[in-house]
Amino acid sequence: MVTAHHQGQETQQVVYRILDANLDRAREGLRIIEEWCRFGLNDASLAEACKHLRQELGRWHTAQMRAARDTLGDPGTGLTHPQEEQRADITSLLQANFCRLQEALRVLEEYGKLYNPNMGSAFKQMRYQVYTLESTLMGYQRHQLLGQSRLYLVTSPVDHFLETVEAALKGGLMLLQFREKTSDDLTHLERARKLQQLCHDYGALFIINDRVDLALAVGADGVHLGQQDMPIAVARQLLGSQRLIGRSTTNPQEMQGAIAEGADYIGVGPVYETPTKVGKAAAGLEYVRYASKNCPVPWFAIGGIDASNINDVIDAGGQRVAVVRALMQAEQPTLVTQYFISQLYRK
Repeated sequence: MVTAHHQGQETQQVVYRILDANLDRAREGLRIIEEWCRFGLNDASLAEACKHLRQELGRWHTAQMRAARDTLGDPGTGLTHPQEEQRADITSLLQANFCRLQEALRVLEEYGKLYNPNMGSAFKQMRYQVYTLESTLMGYQRHQLLGQSRLYLVTSPVDHFLETVEAALKGGLMLLQFREKTSDDLTHLERARKLQQLCHDYGALFIINDRVDLALAVGADGVHLGQQDMPIAVARQLLGSQRLIGRSTTNPQEMQGAIAEGADYIGVGPVYETPTKVGKAAAGLEYVRYASKNCPVPWFAIGGIDASNINDVIDAGGQRVAVVRALMQAEQPTLVTQYFISQLYRK
């Protein structure tokens, strides 16, 4: 006859096994994140934050829990999923391990209440600390990729739209802005989702022009705002701290305003007259020279830049350029992308 005491002991052993497995899982996930902070980002403070959390987990990992471990009898050790066998890039690797870590902490928070009255609240606090760490680290990743990007493609409607964008990504493009002024919201959303997936597949940043709502809906890396669009502070409140916000500028005053508002990057132009900005006078190379000496955030010269004039822009101090027609209407977008990038990394 099974007594209540015996049942209680069995339940206790199961709880110990659950806590043991999830403490292991959480510590493993944290270690993977910590290694990237340490070796990938060379950021001592982020690595230290991970290490502190790992040590806190270790303090809860008691001998009782370890003694309850039954690896051979655990039916979950052989379970896997195809998505666990591959990672598209470092961002997807980090996100997968943050998910793993957060799930483990949630389990520890709930089952921990059966083990120690303080364990639930301790792991709840730890979960919030991990959310903050994720926000900081994913924002860091985006800023790092932004800093590495020299070429910025802004889309325009063309035949074979997706094929053209993918051809540019194959050529090494790392930064794409989806700009669409005429389509209805359903078409806009569907196309944004496809572009987001393409950028994810190629490890590129995906920015949406104007539409904060669409950026949130598809999980874009950020938005680009014109001078007449919403204030950066409002966009930041909606998007959170980890996404990128760019601002178009046409003169030094607008540049200083965008920087003061907290823009992550700015557009500088139009350098040359362009049909995408009808009626807007060219800012010329003088503004490019000003930006090269005075802009503390990443900036992209934009407006009428193509293979025939890109070296004039580079000679004026433009280390990063944004293009529209030069790529969207190119016969061989991959080769044109490679040419632009080779010129931009020349100096």
